[in-house]
Amino acid sequence: MRLFQSYRAIIGILCTVIWLGCGNDDENTNNNDVYIEPVTPPPTKIAFVSDREENREIFVMNSDGTQVVNITKNEASDSYPSWLPNKNKIAFTSNREENHEIFVMNSDGTNVFNITKNEAADLQPDWSPDGGKIVFISNRQENEDGSENWEIYVMHADGTNQVNISRHHATDRDPDWSPDGKKIAYVSDRNENDDGSQNWEIYVMHADGTSQVNISRHPEDDYNPDWSPNGDKIVFMALREDKSEIYAMRADGTNQVNISEHPAADRDPTWSPDGKQIVFASTRERNSEIYVMNADGTVQINITNNQGDDFLPDWSSGR
Repeated sequence: MRLFQSYRAIIGILCTVIWLGCGNDDENTNNNDVYIEPVTPPPTKIAFVSDREENREIFVMNSDGTQVVNITKNEASDSYPSWLPNKNKIAFTSNREENHEIFVMNSDGTNVFNITKNEAADLQPDWSPDGGKIVFISNRQENEDGSENWEIYVMHADGTNQVNISRHHATDRDPDWSPDGKKIAYVSDRNENDDGSQNWEIYVMHADGTSQVNISRHPEDDYNPDWSPNGDKIVFMALREDKSEIYAMRADGTNQVNISEHPAADRDPTWSPDGKQIVFASTRERNSEIYVMNADGTVQINITNNQGDDFLPDWSSGR
Protein backbone atom coordinates (compact mmCIF):
# COMPACT_ATOMS: atom_id res chain seq x y z
CA MET A 1 0.00 0.00 0.00
CA ARG A 2 1.10 3.46 -0.64
CA LEU A 3 1.80 5.43 2.47
CA PHE A 4 2.58 8.96 1.46
CA GLN A 5 5.35 10.44 3.39
CA SER A 6 4.66 12.39 3.21
CA TYR A 7 8.78 24.06 9.47
CA ARG A 8 11.64 28.58 9.57
CA ALA A 9 8.46 30.12 10.78
CA ILE A 10 8.75 33.88 11.19
CA ILE A 11 8.11 34.43 14.89
CA GLY A 12 7.24 38.03 15.72
CA ILE A 13 9.00 39.48 18.74
CA LEU A 14 6.40 40.30 21.33
CA CYS A 15 7.39 43.23 23.49
CA THR A 16 5.23 44.41 26.35
CA VAL A 17 5.88 47.82 27.81
CA ILE A 18 3.59 48.86 30.62
CA TRP A 19 3.63 52.35 32.10
CA LEU A 20 1.62 53.15 35.19
CA GLY A 21 0.48 56.75 35.48
CA CYS A 22 -1.99 59.06 33.78
CA GLY A 23 -2.58 62.59 32.58
CA ASN A 24 -0.14 65.04 31.09
CA ASP A 25 3.41 63.68 30.73
CA ASP A 26 4.98 66.72 32.34
CA GLU A 27 2.51 67.06 35.19
CA ASN A 28 2.15 63.41 36.18
CA THR A 29 5.58 61.90 35.67
CA ASN A 30 6.85 60.65 39.05
CA ASN A 31 8.96 57.99 40.67
CA ASN A 32 6.00 55.62 41.01
CA ASP A 33 6.05 54.83 37.28
CA VAL A 34 6.94 51.17 36.71
CA TYR A 35 8.67 49.87 33.59
CA ILE A 36 8.39 46.17 32.79
CA GLU A 37 11.14 44.72 30.63
CA PRO A 38 9.98 43.43 27.22
CA VAL A 39 9.66 39.66 27.09
CA THR A 40 10.50 37.56 24.04
CA PRO A 41 8.75 34.17 24.22
CA PRO A 42 10.79 31.08 23.41
CA PRO A 43 10.23 29.69 19.91
CA THR A 44 7.97 26.71 19.48
CA LYS A 45 9.41 23.48 18.13
CA ILE A 46 8.92 21.48 14.94
CA ALA A 47 9.62 17.77 14.70
CA PHE A 48 10.27 16.26 11.28
CA VAL A 49 11.74 13.26 9.50
CA SER A 50 15.02 13.39 7.59
CA ASP A 51 17.39 11.02 5.85
CA ARG A 52 20.31 13.47 6.12
CA GLU A 53 22.17 10.95 8.29
CA GLU A 54 21.52 8.04 5.89
CA ASN A 55 18.55 6.34 7.55
CA ARG A 56 15.28 8.02 8.43
CA GLU A 57 15.52 9.76 11.79
CA ILE A 58 13.34 12.19 13.71
CA PHE A 59 14.78 15.65 14.23
CA VAL A 60 13.56 18.60 16.30
CA MET A 61 14.28 22.26 15.51
CA ASN A 62 13.10 25.68 16.53
CA SER A 63 10.24 26.95 14.42
CA ASP A 64 12.63 29.36 12.70
CA GLY A 65 14.79 26.43 11.52
CA THR A 66 17.60 26.88 14.04
CA GLN A 67 19.04 24.34 16.51
CA VAL A 68 18.34 21.19 14.51
CA VAL A 69 18.88 18.05 16.62
CA ASN A 70 18.58 14.34 15.77
CA ILE A 71 16.62 12.94 18.71
CA THR A 72 16.15 9.28 17.68
CA LYS A 73 19.72 8.30 16.69
CA ASN A 74 18.75 4.76 15.84
CA GLU A 75 19.69 2.51 12.93
CA ALA A 76 16.03 1.70 12.28
CA SER A 77 13.58 3.80 10.27
CA ASP A 78 11.75 6.33 12.47
CA SER A 79 8.90 8.47 11.10
CA TYR A 80 5.49 10.10 11.66
CA PRO A 81 6.34 12.23 14.73
CA SER A 82 3.36 13.59 16.68
CA TRP A 83 3.68 16.02 19.61
CA LEU A 84 1.71 15.40 22.77
CA PRO A 85 -0.31 18.63 23.19
CA ASN A 86 1.32 21.01 25.67
CA LYS A 87 3.79 18.37 26.84
CA ASN A 88 7.34 17.43 25.95
CA LYS A 89 6.58 14.00 24.52
CA ILE A 90 6.44 12.68 20.95
CA ALA A 91 4.69 9.60 19.57
CA PHE A 92 6.22 8.12 16.42
CA THR A 93 6.49 5.04 14.21
CA SER A 94 9.58 2.83 14.14
CA ASN A 95 10.61 -0.59 12.86
CA ARG A 96 13.38 -0.91 15.46
CA GLU A 97 11.70 -4.05 16.77
CA GLU A 98 11.37 -5.59 13.28
CA ASN A 99 7.77 -4.63 12.43
CA HIS A 100 6.43 -1.08 12.52
CA GLU A 101 5.14 -0.13 15.97
CA ILE A 102 4.02 3.04 17.75
CA PHE A 103 6.56 4.36 20.26
CA VAL A 104 6.54 7.28 22.68
CA MET A 105 9.60 9.25 23.81
CA ASN A 106 10.53 12.48 25.53
CA SER A 107 11.07 15.36 23.12
CA ASP A 108 14.85 15.05 23.66
CA GLY A 109 14.73 11.41 22.50
CA THR A 110 15.04 9.79 25.93
CA ASN A 111 12.76 7.24 27.59
CA VAL A 112 11.63 5.45 24.41
CA PHE A 113 9.05 2.72 24.78
CA ASN A 114 6.85 0.61 22.49
CA ILE A 115 3.15 1.05 23.26
CA THR A 116 1.41 -1.03 20.53
CA LYS A 117 3.36 -4.30 20.81
CA ASN A 118 1.54 -6.02 17.97
CA GLU A 119 2.84 -8.27 15.21
CA ALA A 120 1.08 -6.20 12.55
CA ALA A 121 2.24 -2.83 11.20
CA ASP A 122 1.10 0.21 13.21
CA LEU A 123 1.73 3.73 11.87
CA GLN A 124 0.66 7.40 11.82
CA PRO A 125 -0.01 8.16 15.50
CA ASP A 126 -1.88 11.33 16.52
CA TRP A 127 -2.66 12.38 20.10
CA SER A 128 -6.09 13.37 21.32
CA PRO A 129 -6.17 17.01 22.51
CA ASP A 130 -6.24 15.98 26.18
CA GLY A 131 -3.34 13.56 25.68
CA GLY A 132 -5.34 10.62 26.99
CA LYS A 133 -5.60 8.67 23.72
CA ILE A 134 -3.75 8.05 20.46
CA VAL A 135 -5.30 7.35 17.07
CA PHE A 136 -3.26 5.33 14.56
CA ILE A 137 -3.57 3.00 11.58
CA SER A 138 -2.94 -0.73 11.51
CA ASN A 139 -3.21 -3.64 9.08
CA ARG A 140 -3.77 -6.21 11.84
CA GLN A 141 -7.19 -7.30 10.52
CA GLU A 142 -7.54 -8.72 7.01
CA ASN A 143 -10.62 -8.46 4.83
CA GLU A 144 -12.81 -11.53 4.41
CA ASP A 145 -11.06 -12.35 1.12
CA GLY A 146 -7.66 -12.30 2.86
CA SER A 147 -6.58 -8.97 1.38
CA GLU A 148 -4.67 -6.43 3.45
CA ASN A 149 -6.85 -3.92 5.23
CA TRP A 150 -5.61 -0.72 6.86
CA GLU A 151 -8.01 0.53 9.51
CA ILE A 152 -8.06 3.36 12.04
CA TYR A 153 -7.61 2.40 15.69
CA VAL A 154 -7.74 4.30 18.97
CA MET A 155 -5.93 3.31 22.16
CA HIS A 156 -5.19 4.77 25.56
CA ALA A 157 -1.94 6.73 25.72
CA ASP A 158 -0.24 3.82 27.50
CA GLY A 159 -1.15 1.45 24.63
CA THR A 160 -4.03 -0.35 26.31
CA ASN A 161 -7.54 -0.86 24.90
CA GLN A 162 -6.67 -0.83 21.18
CA VAL A 163 -9.96 -0.59 19.25
CA ASN A 164 -10.74 -0.56 15.51
CA ILE A 165 -13.07 2.42 15.00
CA SER A 166 -13.27 2.76 11.18
CA ARG A 167 -14.36 -0.85 10.50
CA HIS A 168 -14.48 -0.75 6.72
CA HIS A 169 -13.08 -3.04 4.04
CA ALA A 170 -11.45 -0.08 2.25
CA THR A 171 -8.09 1.45 3.21
CA ASP A 172 -8.32 4.18 5.86
CA ARG A 173 -5.29 6.31 6.79
CA ASP A 174 -3.94 9.76 7.78
CA PRO A 175 -6.01 10.21 10.99
CA ASP A 176 -6.04 13.62 12.69
CA TRP A 177 -7.92 14.50 15.86
CA SER A 178 -10.09 17.64 15.98
CA PRO A 179 -9.04 20.23 18.60
CA ASP A 180 -12.19 19.65 20.66
CA GLY A 181 -11.52 15.88 20.73
CA LYS A 182 -14.96 15.02 19.37
CA LYS A 183 -14.06 14.10 15.77
CA ILE A 184 -11.31 12.51 13.69
CA ALA A 185 -10.50 13.46 10.11
CA TYR A 186 -8.98 10.73 7.94
CA VAL A 187 -8.49 9.56 4.36
CA SER A 188 -10.21 6.62 2.67
CA ASP A 189 -10.38 5.07 -0.79
CA ARG A 190 -13.84 3.57 -0.16
CA ASN A 191 -15.45 5.64 -2.94
CA GLU A 192 -14.86 5.20 -6.67
CA ASN A 193 -15.21 7.80 -9.41
CA ASP A 194 -17.86 7.40 -12.10
CA ASP A 195 -15.29 5.73 -14.37
CA GLY A 196 -14.49 3.14 -11.67
CA SER A 197 -11.10 4.62 -10.76
CA GLN A 198 -9.91 4.62 -7.15
CA ASN A 199 -10.44 7.89 -5.31
CA TRP A 200 -8.90 8.96 -2.00
CA GLU A 201 -11.20 11.34 -0.11
CA ILE A 202 -11.13 13.11 3.25
CA TYR A 203 -13.69 11.87 5.73
CA VAL A 204 -14.70 12.97 9.21
CA MET A 205 -16.17 10.71 11.89
CA HIS A 206 -17.00 10.94 15.56
CA ALA A 207 -14.16 9.88 17.84
CA ASP A 208 -15.93 6.57 18.48
CA GLY A 209 -16.06 5.80 14.74
CA THR A 210 -19.72 6.65 14.12
CA SER A 211 -21.13 9.09 11.52
CA GLN A 212 -18.45 8.65 8.84
CA VAL A 213 -18.90 11.42 6.26
CA ASN A 214 -17.00 12.26 3.04
CA ILE A 215 -16.27 16.00 3.20
CA SER A 216 -13.82 16.60 0.32
CA ARG A 217 -15.99 15.11 -2.45
CA HIS A 218 -13.61 15.63 -5.35
CA PRO A 219 -12.73 13.27 -8.22
CA GLU A 220 -8.98 13.75 -7.58
CA ASP A 221 -7.08 12.36 -4.59
CA ASP A 222 -6.88 14.18 -1.24
CA TYR A 223 -4.58 13.30 1.69
CA ASN A 224 -2.97 14.51 4.94
CA PRO A 225 -5.81 16.40 6.67
CA ASP A 226 -4.89 18.61 9.64
CA TRP A 227 -7.40 20.57 11.75
CA SER A 228 -6.75 24.25 12.49
CA PRO A 229 -6.30 25.03 16.21
CA ASN A 230 -9.76 26.60 16.46
CA GLY A 231 -11.35 23.75 14.52
CA ASP A 232 -12.97 25.82 11.77
CA LYS A 233 -10.66 24.75 8.92
CA ILE A 234 -8.79 21.72 7.64
CA VAL A 235 -5.63 21.96 5.60
CA PHE A 236 -4.74 19.02 3.32
CA MET A 237 -2.74 17.83 0.33
CA ALA A 238 -4.59 17.50 -2.95
CA LEU A 239 -3.45 15.81 -6.15
CA ARG A 240 -5.19 18.12 -8.58
CA GLU A 241 -4.09 19.53 -11.91
CA ASP A 242 -1.44 16.76 -12.11
CA LYS A 243 0.50 18.01 -9.07
CA SER A 244 0.24 17.93 -5.30
CA GLU A 245 -0.69 21.21 -3.64
CA ILE A 246 -1.67 22.39 -0.17
CA TYR A 247 -5.36 23.25 0.09
CA ALA A 248 -7.45 24.64 2.90
CA MET A 249 -11.19 24.19 3.39
CA ARG A 250 -13.84 24.78 5.99
CA ALA A 251 -14.31 21.92 8.44
CA ASP A 252 -17.46 20.87 6.58
CA GLY A 253 -15.54 20.53 3.29
CA THR A 254 -16.76 23.72 1.63
CA ASN A 255 -14.64 26.56 0.19
CA GLN A 256 -11.65 24.45 -0.95
CA VAL A 257 -8.76 26.79 -1.87
CA ASN A 258 -5.26 26.09 -3.21
CA ILE A 259 -2.93 28.03 -0.92
CA SER A 260 0.54 26.79 -1.93
CA GLU A 261 0.16 27.30 -5.71
CA HIS A 262 3.56 26.04 -6.82
CA PRO A 263 4.54 23.66 -9.66
CA ALA A 264 6.59 21.49 -7.29
CA ALA A 265 5.12 18.78 -5.07
CA ASP A 266 3.85 20.19 -1.76
CA ARG A 267 2.59 17.87 0.98
CA ASP A 268 2.40 17.07 4.73
CA PRO A 269 0.77 20.32 5.95
CA THR A 270 0.41 21.10 9.66
CA TRP A 271 -0.88 24.24 11.39
CA SER A 272 1.15 26.38 13.78
CA PRO A 273 -0.23 26.49 17.37
CA ASP A 274 -1.68 29.99 16.84
CA GLY A 275 -3.25 29.09 13.47
CA LYS A 276 -1.40 31.88 11.66
CA GLN A 277 1.06 29.70 9.73
CA ILE A 278 1.36 26.30 8.09
CA VAL A 279 4.43 24.11 7.88
CA PHE A 280 4.76 21.67 4.97
CA ALA A 281 7.22 19.70 2.85
CA SER A 282 8.06 20.63 -0.73
CA THR A 283 10.35 19.41 -3.54
CA ARG A 284 10.67 22.84 -5.16
CA GLU A 285 14.43 22.72 -4.64
CA ARG A 286 14.59 19.15 -6.04
CA ASN A 287 15.06 17.49 -2.67
CA SER A 288 12.29 17.60 -0.08
CA GLU A 289 12.61 20.54 2.35
CA ILE A 290 10.49 21.91 5.18
CA TYR A 291 8.75 25.22 4.42
CA VAL A 292 6.61 27.60 6.41
CA MET A 293 3.99 29.93 4.97
CA ASN A 294 1.25 32.20 6.26
CA ALA A 295 -2.17 30.58 6.57
CA ASP A 296 -3.27 32.27 3.34
CA GLY A 297 -0.28 30.88 1.43
CA THR A 298 1.85 34.02 1.35
CA VAL A 299 5.52 34.27 2.39
CA GLN A 300 6.70 30.71 1.73
CA ILE A 301 10.12 30.13 3.33
CA ASN A 302 12.50 27.14 3.30
CA ILE A 303 13.62 26.61 6.91
CA THR A 304 15.71 23.42 6.61
CA ASN A 305 18.05 24.11 3.64
CA ASN A 306 19.69 20.70 3.74
CA GLN A 307 20.74 18.32 0.98
CA GLY A 308 18.89 15.43 2.57
CA ASP A 309 15.16 14.86 2.25
CA ASP A 310 13.13 16.46 5.06
CA PHE A 311 9.43 15.71 5.39
CA LEU A 312 6.49 14.89 7.72
CA PRO A 313 6.77 18.00 9.93
CA ASP A 314 4.67 18.38 13.06
CA TRP A 315 4.45 21.68 14.94
CA SER A 316 4.41 21.52 18.72
CA SER A 317 1.99 23.44 20.89
CA GLY A 318 3.51 26.49 22.61
CA ARG A 319 6.42 25.51 24.80
